[in-house]
Order: sequence, then structure tokens, then C-alpha cells
Amino acid sequence: MIRLRKMQAGEFQDYLAYFIPDYAAEISANYDVDLQAARFRAEQEVEADLGQGVDSPGQDLFCIAIDGAKDAPVVGYFWCKPGGNGGAVFISDFCILPPFRGKGYAKQALAALEAEYAGAGHRDIRLRVAADNDRAQHLYQAAGFQVTGINMRKPLAEERSE
Repeated sequence: MIRLRKMQAGEFQDYLAYFIPDYAAEISANYDVDLQAARFRAEQEVEADLGQGVDSPGQDLFCIAIDGAKDAPVVGYFWCKPGGNGGAVFISDFCILPPFRGKGYAKQALAALEAEYAGAGHRDIRLRVAADNDRAQHLYQAAGFQVTGINMRKPLAEERSE
């Protein structure tokens, strides 16, 4: 069984050590940006949203742990932005760390997150998933998420000739 717990200040740097390179790789792959520029963008976005660490206003950071396990190892993370007055909760990041994948923890973590926010009066959970992440898309659809739109992009040439 999985349980969610609020991330502690001492765990925030471990989260960033995973998140920033992962997010930079996604930015680089999806927006034709070199990895160094993508990392800078990822760091800037994290600073804007999580500048106060685990105490950043309007942000919820959770560690996903194995319930009842000795020393309850962290198997993953959630970063969520709950809307006010029971509005939608947006999952900014969800990760099960590589050594713990394929064990059913992701489904359990999503169910725990649903219970957390339903109990607080929120009406739905939303997220964005990369088009090339088939595994995540399958997980979310199996958990009852519905596709509500598709992000699209077309790069334009840097120089235009007339």
C-alpha cells in the first residue's frame, strides 16, 4: 500500500535533483531547445513556482511512500496546484522513481491523491502528459482520466525570406 505525505524541507533538494534534469530533457525534446537552455528554463520555472520550497504558496508537494515499510522509502513524488474553493487540482509533476516502477505504485499513488483532494472538497484533477509518453497515457486512462484536448506545436523558420 502507498501513502502520501507532505514533503519535508530536507527532501526538497532530492526532489529538485530528480525533477530539473527530467523536466529539462522534456523541454529539450519537445521544443527543439538545447539541453543547457532547457535546464535554464526548467530552473527559472521552478524558481517562479517553488521559490519558497515546500512552503511555496498555492503548491502542494508530496512524497509517495510505502505504507508500513521500515523507514518508508520515498518511491516517488507529486507536485500539485490545487484551485481555490474546491476547484480543480492540476498535477504539475508525478513520478515513480525508476527502481520502484512496474510494481503498481503509480495506480495506488493516483488513488491516494484522489482521496486526498476529494476529502478536501475538490471536484477534479487535471494534468498534461507528453504525446510520446504512451505508458503515462495508458496509466491515466486506466485510472479514469479522460482526454480533454491536445497540445500542438509547429516550429517556424528562424529566418524568413520574402
